[in-house]
Amino acid sequence: MMNREEERLLYKIAKLYYEEDYTQAEISNRLGIYRTTIGRMLKKARKEGIVKITVQSQLNDQIHLEEELSTYFDMKEVVIVPSNEERHHFDNEEIGKSINKLLNRVIKDGDTIGSAWGTTLGTTVNQLTELNPKNVTCVPLVGGPGEMEVDFHVNAIVYKLAQAFNGESHFIDAAAVHQSRETAHEILNSNYMKKITQFWEQLSIAIVGIGAQLKSSNMIWSGFLGQQDQEELEAHQAIGDICSRFYTLEGESITSSISERTIAVELEKLKNLRYSIGIAYSKEKARSIIGAMKGKFINTLVTDEETALEIKRLIDKEG
Repeated sequence: MMNREEERLLYKIAKLYYEEDYTQAEISNRLGIYRTTIGRMLKKARKEGIVKITVQSQLNDQIHLEEELSTYFDMKEVVIVPSNEERHHFDNEEIGKSINKLLNRVIKDGDTIGSAWGTTLGTTVNQLTELNPKNVTCVPLVGGPGEMEVDFHVNAIVYKLAQAFNGESHFIDAAAVHQSRETAHEILNSNYMKKITQFWEQLSIAIVGIGAQLKSSNMIWSGFLGQQDQEELEAHQAIGDICSRFYTLEGESITSSISERTIAVELEKLKNLRYSIGIAYSKEKARSIIGAMKGKFINTLVTDEETALEIKRLIDKEG
C-alpha cells in the first residue's frame, strides 16, 4: 500500500507531465528528484491507477465498427470510408484515397495482382493516382463483360491498374459467360487462355467488386444472364457474385449450368491469397457482402459508412 505522501508525489509528477506538458528533465529540476526516478514514478502512477490513459480519436465510432466487423467475420481488415455529412454518402475521391493507402501498404514487388470488372472497380482505378511504382504483374480474373462501357471492362481496369504501379499487364480475349459449356471448355484449354490461367496459379492479390442480388446484378443488365439463368440462380438462393461466380448468403459457392459456362477464376482460389480485397458499397449490397465475407472469398473489405452500418444491423438481427 502507498502512504499518503507517496501518492501525493506520484499525483504531482503525473499532473506536471501529462497535463502541464513538463518534460521529465524539467520535473527533475523542479522537484529535485533524479530524472531516472521520475520515469519509474510515472510508470508506477499508471500501475496504481493514478494515471489512466485513453486513446481517443474523432474516428472512434468508425474504427470501432471496423474492428467489430473484422472480428465478427475473421477478416484481415475492414476499411470504412466516412459518409459526407452534407450529401450523406462518401465521395469517390475519399474512397480513392483509402484504396491508394491500402495498396501502397500491402502490395509488394513481385506480386501478381488479379482484378475483376464492373462499375465499382472501373471507378476505383480511375482514382489510383498516388501509388508507389512496384514490379507487379496485373491480370484479369474473369472474361470481359457484354454491353458495358469501356472504362468498366476488365482489360481496361487491368491496364490502368498496371499503369498506376508502373507494372506489367496481360489481357483476356474471352467473354465471362458463354452459350455452352463446350465453348467455355474449348476456350479454357486454348493456348492463349493457358497463359492467363497460369497467372491465376501465381496470384498473391485479388481486387474484386461484389455483385448485388440478382434483381440489380451487373450480370443481368450487361446481357449475360437470361430469364432461365436467373430462375436457376434463384433456385440455388444466389445472393451475390464475385468474378461472375455466384454464392449464397452463407458463403457457399454455387455449382450450376452457368458456372460451367463461365470463364473466371474459381472462388476457392481467392481464399488462399495474401490479400483478397473486396470493394463494394450501397445498402443494397449488404447481404452480398456478408455472403462474400462468410465464404472467405475476401479477407479485406473497403466500403462506406452507410453500408457498414447496414451490415452491422443485419448481423445484429441474425442474433
